[in-house]
Amino acid sequence: MSFGRPPSISGGFSVTSPDRGSFPLDHYGECKQYMQMYLDCLRKNGSNSTPCRHLNKDYLECRMSRGLMERDDWRNLGLSGVGESDSTSSVAKDNPKDRPNV
Repeated sequence: MSFGRPPSISGGFSVTSPDRGSFPLDHYGECKQYMQMYLDCLRKNGSNSTPCRHLNKDYLECRMSRGLMERDDWRNLGLSGVGESDSTSSVAKDNPKDRPNV
């Protein structure tokens, strides 16, 4: 009889790590400012992430450069071309100078 676990699991259970989505937390707040700018942009744009993609890329770059996640190609992260052709981009970016004076 096995107490505390389903009867379908027998003795040989092994744990495997996920392919993606598991990385160390930023306990020391090394990338907190990047995260906050990205979340502020999301709030300002009603959770529409398209205008905030450049901030997403900055945040992930911070995490990769500090060893908080494994370095990966931008293409694999869905961010290839973001920030590389800013002059031809049709997406409006969050720029404090563009905010109305209140």
